[in-house]
Amino acid sequence: MESFKALVLCSLLLHFIPGFNTLDTIAPGQSLKDKETLVSADGSFEVGFFNFGDPNRQYLGIWYRGISPRTVVWVANRDAPVGKGVLNFTDEGNLVIFDGSGAIGWSSNASTTAKKPIVQLLETGNLVVKEESNPENLVWQSFDLPGDTLLPGMRIRSNMVSGGFTSLTSWRDTQDPGRGLYSYHIDTHGFPQMVITKGGALLYRVGSWNGNIFSGISSETLYKYFNFSFVITEQEVSYGYELLNQSFVSRYMITITGQIQRFFLSDLTHNWQLFYSGPADGCDNYAICGVNSNCDANNSPSCECFQGFIPTSQENWNSHNWSEGCVRRVNLDCGNSDGFLKYQGMKLPDTSTSWFDKSMNLVECEKFCKKNCSCTAYANLDIRKGGSGCLLWFNNIVDVRKLTSGGQDLYIRVAASELGHNKGLNKRMLAGILVGCIVFILVMIILGVTILRRKKRENPGRNQIVSWKNHTDNTEKNQIDIPIFGFSTIANATSNFSVSNKLGEGGFGPVYKGTLTNGQDIAVKRLCNNSGQGPKEFINEVVLIANLQHRNLVKLLGCCIQDDERILIYEFLINRSLDYFIFDESRKSLLHWARRFQIICGIARGLLYLHEDSRLRIIHRDLKTSNILLDENMNPKISDFGLARTFGDEAEGKTKRVVGTYGYISPEFAARGNFSVKSDVFSFGVIILEIVSGKKNTEYFDHHDHDLLGHAWRLWCEERPLKLIDESLGEPITLAEDVLRCIQIGLLCVQDRPEYRPDMSVVILMLNGEKPLPRPREPAFYPHQSGSSSGNSKLQSTNEISTSLLDAR
Repeated sequence: MESFKALVLCSLLLHFIPGFNTLDTIAPGQSLKDKETLVSADGSFEVGFFNFGDPNRQYLGIWYRGISPRTVVWVANRDAPVGKGVLNFTDEGNLVIFDGSGAIGWSSNASTTAKKPIVQLLETGNLVVKEESNPENLVWQSFDLPGDTLLPGMRIRSNMVSGGFTSLTSWRDTQDPGRGLYSYHIDTHGFPQMVITKGGALLYRVGSWNGNIFSGISSETLYKYFNFSFVITEQEVSYGYELLNQSFVSRYMITITGQIQRFFLSDLTHNWQLFYSGPADGCDNYAICGVNSNCDANNSPSCECFQGFIPTSQENWNSHNWSEGCVRRVNLDCGNSDGFLKYQGMKLPDTSTSWFDKSMNLVECEKFCKKNCSCTAYANLDIRKGGSGCLLWFNNIVDVRKLTSGGQDLYIRVAASELGHNKGLNKRMLAGILVGCIVFILVMIILGVTILRRKKRENPGRNQIVSWKNHTDNTEKNQIDIPIFGFSTIANATSNFSVSNKLGEGGFGPVYKGTLTNGQDIAVKRLCNNSGQGPKEFINEVVLIANLQHRNLVKLLGCCIQDDERILIYEFLINRSLDYFIFDESRKSLLHWARRFQIICGIARGLLYLHEDSRLRIIHRDLKTSNILLDENMNPKISDFGLARTFGDEAEGKTKRVVGTYGYISPEFAARGNFSVKSDVFSFGVIILEIVSGKKNTEYFDHHDHDLLGHAWRLWCEERPLKLIDESLGEPITLAEDVLRCIQIGLLCVQDRPEYRPDMSVVILMLNGEKPLPRPREPAFYPHQSGSSSGNSKLQSTNEISTSLLDAR
């Protein structure tokens, strides 16, 4: 921290250098203009106007002084940038920012007045209006209006009576501090708990307060640095924290993608270091395993029913569709014969329908629960000093997980007969069971050997998959637990891979429609020996899809490994793939604009999940119209993960084996082997333009010899972008606004340099009309008219990577 203070002292020397003028306080009638700042007494924080490169969009913000790059922790006019930055201070004690027309763009709207008020930035980063003669009397403070960052001493609050609350709210993106979709706040229904919502929908629960910390946080090191405070009164509940060591510089924020992150400032590098981040894994997704179940990220599969409960649908459960959750195996007796099973180290269930009492102990809590037939679980309200208080749940139990450390005890109610599954067995019974198990195992071994000798083509089982896992990148930590089908089962389902059942064929092999004996339709992908997808790509696809759950991703039902056969079994989607419709002159008319826009948005949501919301960070690397499948309602599902790659914290990767599909592959990947999430963004942009135009990117247009990207860019530059619209959509004027937005987004996604392309989280906001669209730059592969070697739109490889690896799949 001494080095940080030295930095601050150095920054104070800027007083003697032309540039920003710094002030200590502002009095009524004074103003704070552009290039003027207000600095806290210790030089730690600074308030002033700033922008992101556009001087016509100025924001009044608070940031750390002396730290580069600038870290903004609060923005006053986050939703109303102004062209000229001037903060006025009225005689009544109000802070006012006027826009270019003279109207009020933002005001502090202080509810009280003060005699001789002044404006001051405190050492905590809190901008306050107070009485000069009575500094403790705060008329207004920025800490009452949190942005995306929670500083030490700041609190977020929820009103227990009205239900109103303050929250941390994400920025729209890194260049726009406007209110984004994600909110971090206290839910006051039942026992108050901390939640993260997206547009009002519950995404994650940080959990309820247990006296030390929220029950969903497993990090115990936080106690060493922070004093957390969660206060509940009849009128209000609030949360905040203080630093135990004042030399420790830390901030807590919600990101543009809805993550909560805690940073500290490194004394060595003077950069921000990530201290804590959540959600930690897939188990943090709200109700990922449905009701009456537990999620354990260290197990495979991660979801399991509580003891005494069974899956509502065993078939769906086996397919890793856990949304229906679990039901009781035996109904409760609703009397004293019911008992409770103890689970340790747990994140407590959703408390929105719970009841609590601070005075009860745990014994009284159990007795009270037994008296109510609807009461299904209980726990201590406070875990300190051996535990105190009573927290009760009723009916279904939702959103429980096993933590790697920390957590608390949870007691779940079961019928008396279920308790016998754990205890009550005498030694004779145990001995009998042991002998029976040994005999059973011996019989099964003999039977298994006999079957294997007689049937060479019998299903080899799960172990063959597990034995391959070390041949793949980043999969050794991923457990595979999916149904394994015998080759004969798949052959019978597809009429021995009949040509009449063939749906199509890609670079890795043909795809067939099949029907299992239970009547379920399936899609069977049979990999060719010469397809290029060896054991590595095959197991890569199995691992990735088996761990993904999203409505816009195709669902893997199982696989088959038999000698040289490698087969993937997917859900069957009746409407085949997007290219089956969009490039066919007769079928494309079935895709009216509302349906096309629905498809674009669905693909975007699926990509956002892969890039940012899934437990694994995934780059698809082969996104194209033929890999977008359509269900009965024409909802899109991304498929074919044979070339996908998983990432940790690194931003991009590099390979010497450039694979993909001509027309969709990004220029940095084709030329240098560099790939990142922006590679998928490029492919998505191509798909948008293909959906709008009904034309393939590999087609050529008019006498300019342009591909689709070049054709779209020329029309954009000539201010005729609506000429790109597919004629089958009818009169373009009625579609102008929506289609024009999609064309512009498509061009933004296919810009030549990856850093110019938007992230998928930003694309979603653009599609929803929640973010202004910048002007696109020239797209990749657009042929310049200067006679350069790029005059044709063919792919060129500049690093001697063979273009034959750009598989036309």
